[in-house]
Order: sequence, then structure tokens, then C-alpha cells
Amino acid sequence: MFTNATTKKIKVGNTFLGGGSPVLIQSMLSVPSNDFAKNVDQAVRLQNAGCEIIRVSVPDKEAVGLISAIKEKISVPLVADIHFDYRLALDSVAAGVDKVRINPGNIGGDENVRAVAKACNEKSIPIRIGVNSGSLEKEILKKYGSPTPEAMVESAEYHIALLNKFDFDNIVVSLKSSDTKRMYDAYSLLAERYNYPLHLGVTEAGFGEDAIIKSSAAIGGLLLRGIGDTIRISLTDDPTEEVKAAKKLLNAIDLRNDGIRFVSCPTCGRTRINLIKLANDAKERFGNVKKPITVAIMGCVVNGPGEAREADLGIAGGNGEAILFKKGEIICKVKEENLLDALGAEIEKL
Repeated sequence: MFTNATTKKIKVGNTFLGGGSPVLIQSMLSVPSNDFAKNVDQAVRLQNAGCEIIRVSVPDKEAVGLISAIKEKISVPLVADIHFDYRLALDSVAAGVDKVRINPGNIGGDENVRAVAKACNEKSIPIRIGVNSGSLEKEILKKYGSPTPEAMVESAEYHIALLNKFDFDNIVVSLKSSDTKRMYDAYSLLAERYNYPLHLGVTEAGFGEDAIIKSSAAIGGLLLRGIGDTIRISLTDDPTEEVKAAKKLLNAIDLRNDGIRFVSCPTCGRTRINLIKLANDAKERFGNVKKPITVAIMGCVVNGPGEAREADLGIAGGNGEAILFKKGEIICKVKEENLLDALGAEIEKL
């Protein structure tokens, strides 16, 4: 359930990225920056939903005040998202932010970069370099002809070099694109060259099921290779939905054990029980149980205790009844209408 131990370990507020630390879930506040009350409320809701790093836009001097207002109400790290104006980065550091997201090449000359690097170094605040395929430097785009993975990596190298020039190496990198394969390939290339912690994400992924699948394909694929230290599943939705999707993804690939993992068969002609309803009812009833166990909901005895023998508990349907099993061993037969009560009783014992 931990990241690749070979990446550099970075301290962010009261937690760590990389170096074998757990993969952390991120999201971003989405209400107007001039509405402090709504930003604070959304930050609290995100933390309660399980978000482990929260980012906030700081587009102007007034928005710097959000940092202290939000940090008074949450305990997870807060990141200031800065574009172009290096003074806002300096003000955010002074206000107590835990991390800065900025591209050094977009904040002016060397003196501006030097000032931000110095301020962050003095307070041990990391900087995330946020490369986006839609806003690469003109010279790099001209060289490659399009925002290829190689172009994205070269952009990241350019920004890394700017910070390194001023003895700053407390760096996190993201290489986001709305193109799933381009994003995947860019992170793969960068991971071969650097050991900086990586923030994974598919930008402008969209909304609903399509966006979640798109992000999960790229992010999940990278995580399974040991690439990535923190993730954001971007959705055109309430940001708490991003957190829910990220938690499900991490559970699905064994990087989290935050609750019950349900496995179930797709049903077939042997099924004589209302398995679809049973599976949905089980998830609704036990979905919030915080036990790291696997529960199988199977359609018949053929793929019940046999195929799902690794499950901690399971149900295998029959004709109006089912067997209840534990680690492949049958416990008892139960009438269909009593199945969830019996399953719940066994869950309680674990």
C-alpha cells in the first residue's frame, strides 16, 4: 500500500510524499476565491471525505487571506495554486501555506525565481512544477510540433533546472494532459530520468463515469508500475466526488484497505437468485463498514466457494437460498430473504 521507495521523500505540512510513503489523495477547491466562507466549508467537507492534500487558487492579493482562514479549520496540508505573479507565491509562503504549485519559467526573470526558491527553502516548503500539455512553452512546441510526451518532459526539465539553479530541490512534478496515453507516456519518461515525487492526474478529464474511467486507466496503470506518489481524479463535479473516485481506485489496486472490498460474478444461466439486487443491497448496507475485508457475492456454488475462496466471507446463490462461506469453507445455508442479516452477523465477528 506504499509508493516506490526510490523516489525522493518530500515533507508537505504534517505528511510526506514519495520515498515509500502512502499514495495521497488530492483535490482542489472549486468555489470563487472571493467567497471565504464557501471555500472554508468546502475544504472541511473535502477533509471529512478523505482528501489528504487540498489545493486552493490564489489569483490575487485578496485570495492570500484564504490560506489562514482555511488552515484554521483543517489539519491536512494546503497548497497554493499560483500563476505568473511570483509575489503571490511569496505572500502565500508568508501566510503559512504548506506547498506551492507554480511554474518557475512563468513568473518572470531569475530574480523572481530566486526570491521564491529562497522563501520556500527557508520554510522547507516544496514546490510542485505543474506542466500541462495545453500550455507548453512556444519554443518547445515549435521543436516537437505538438505537445508530445517528450515535449512535456522537456518542459518539466526546463522548470526543474530553473529551481536547481538556485539550490532548490524540494520538488514535486506533474505532467498533465487530457489525452490519456500522452499523460501515461510522459510520466513514464520522466520517472526514468528523475526521482522526484510525482503528482498524477488527467487534466480536463470531463465528468461522470467516462471521466473516472479515463483517469483510472492512466493513473491506475502508472501506480501499478510503482510510478506516482499523489493523485487527483479531476471531475467536473463537486470535488468530494473526486475523493470518492480516488479512494475506490486505490482500493481496487491494493494501495488502500479503507473498508470492505466487494467481489461478485457477472451472473449466467445457472443463477437462480436475484444476484444484481443482492449485490447492490449488500454494498448499500455494508459499504461504510471500515474493515479491510473481502466479501464475495456469487451467483451459484460453481463459482462460489471455489473461485472466491480467497474472500473473507461470501454468499453463493442457489434456488431461493444460498450458502454462506468463509475462506472457501461453507458455514451454513440461508434463505434468500435472510442472507444479508446472516452476512452482517458474520461481518460483525471479524
